[in-house]
Amino acid sequence: MPSTTEQIRAWTGPAILTHGFRPFFFGAAVWAALAMVLWVPMLSGGLSLPTAFDPVAWHAHEFLYGYLGAVVAGFLLTAVPNWTGRLPIVGWRLGILALLWLAGRVAVAVSTGLPAGLVAIVDLAFPTILALAIGREIVAGRNWRNLIVLAMLVVFLIGNALFHAEAARGAHAAQGHGLRLGLGAGIMMIAVIGGRVVPSFTRNWLVKRNAKTLPVPPMQSFDTAALVVLLVTLVLWVALPLAAMTGAALALSGGLHVLRLIRWAGHRTLAEPLVAVLHAGYAFVPMGAFALAAEILAPGSFGTAGAQHLWMAGAIGLMTLAVMTRATLGHTGQALTAGAGTVTIYAALILSVLARVAAGIRPEIAVSLHMLAGLGWITAFGGFVLVYGALLLRRPAVGRA
Repeated sequence: MPSTTEQIRAWTGPAILTHGFRPFFFGAAVWAALAMVLWVPMLSGGLSLPTAFDPVAWHAHEFLYGYLGAVVAGFLLTAVPNWTGRLPIVGWRLGILALLWLAGRVAVAVSTGLPAGLVAIVDLAFPTILALAIGREIVAGRNWRNLIVLAMLVVFLIGNALFHAEAARGAHAAQGHGLRLGLGAGIMMIAVIGGRVVPSFTRNWLVKRNAKTLPVPPMQSFDTAALVVLLVTLVLWVALPLAAMTGAALALSGGLHVLRLIRWAGHRTLAEPLVAVLHAGYAFVPMGAFALAAEILAPGSFGTAGAQHLWMAGAIGLMTLAVMTRATLGHTGQALTAGAGTVTIYAALILSVLARVAAGIRPEIAVSLHMLAGLGWITAFGGFVLVYGALLLRRPAVGRA
């Protein structure tokens, strides 16, 4: 059986199809920027897409299931071969997966006049095949530890299907069960996978600098308890988003994940933004929980959409951007350090999140804040394409993945 490196060398087609992170990180960033370029004039009524979704539903669906779906694919198609010791998907098989993802974006965007069932089938084809492929690799590699990752991917797929069903019957899908289920799955992915990589990457960086204080090793009993509480909390939030007990559970879960984050010694990583940003991204998990708790227990504190954006744009947006930058550097043989361009895109993303949340707090200047949030988002992901695009599109150095 050929090795991973031999398999990549044997591929003579486009360089972007040599590894899973390449087409999906590139596509995710391009789509994140482009979708926001479309959304800003849609928000002001200056543009209308031929989509059967209402504008807010299209916006929510494409940034959650469109953007995050691509990042998750890029991450898993790169990580699972390392977890299982099996060969990665490369070449035209990878290209077909990427085209299926792109077909979903097009189908949703031009869905006016198309049968809702057909649009759902086209959009759900990609995550369904991805889940089957990842499941096959985990089972074949007997990598039972990561079945939880497959389970979260399946929940994410179910949330997308539910979103389509709610949109088709005219429900407010942007605040429906499908949105909350998919967002909850995304937050759980960050808590589980981020709970492994953040302390591990932090420890590696600190050890190289002979630091005396190191992060607590990942997945201790406290971590397990915090994850169980978060899972229960997310189930309550999906089913009973306005209940007082949901608000109390969100506040409790937020507190536990603040303590979890403190145990990872993030304050010692400020000298290297590539590591520090992982802690910043994870910090949005408890911040989002606190904001949603406040909105439930004291309505009007942030606005529901504003509070949710601490999770959607903050936790998911910043953590995925952090993972994409680090993985791209690592897998293309670059130094694991953040240059000026990388720091700029991190700062732009954080500015975008803060502006969007502020819009829920200060509705009288919401229009200006929405514009600022959109500009920051476009700068972040457009900047990623400019800074990292060449690394993703050119053939990797010999011996590198």
